[in-house]
Amino acid sequence: MSRTDYQRQLEELRTNVVELSELVCRRLRRALEAYERKDEELAESIITGDHEINERYLELERRCIELIALQQPVASDLRFVASSFKIITDLERIGDLAVNIGEYTQQASRDRYQDIDIAFIGEETVDMVEEAIEAYANDDAATTYDVASADDEIDTLCEQASEVVIRNLLETEIGIGDESPFEDVSRMLLTIRDLERVGDHAVNIAARTLYMVDNDDGLIY
Repeated sequence: MSRTDYQRQLEELRTNVVELSELVCRRLRRALEAYERKDEELAESIITGDHEINERYLELERRCIELIALQQPVASDLRFVASSFKIITDLERIGDLAVNIGEYTQQASRDRYQDIDIAFIGEETVDMVEEAIEAYANDDAATTYDVASADDEIDTLCEQASEVVIRNLLETEIGIGDESPFEDVSRMLLTIRDLERVGDHAVNIAARTLYMVDNDDGLIY
């Protein structure tokens, strides 16, 4: 393979990773919309559509493995392919979290905890993913630190939301045999946890990008 063809394959990989991220972020936004509106039909489309993300992930995984095995990239090219491999894994897992939110939509009551702004927390985490991918697309090491800083804010928002849920449970009078408050608590806490995990995956993407660009593993944990 000529050097030109090899570089073309690397750029195609970058483009396809960005395209996967766009699909994942669209799905996550739609899952959050379904959750806020308790739109079970929209939620079902998120759940049943997960196969598309999985198929794209597997194809990109195969291409990364082929580039490493057949082209034996070195130095910066190897870091790029290895980082891309890790990033698509994070994107696939974010897709799984979108499915989780779709499932919570079908199960949860939205009458409780209306003062918890899941839509805002969710949008902030999607913004983090998009910012991390933009850094990857543009070899932008500086922005990776902004993503890591934003994660601290998400952690705080999620902690505060969880405290509201627990406080509400403690203040609620529960009748004998009434399991619904506990089910609602569990689903809300799971929703908050999954959004926090989206933020963690965004930080992972930023960390892999920083390693890719500067050979710096300072954000990897």
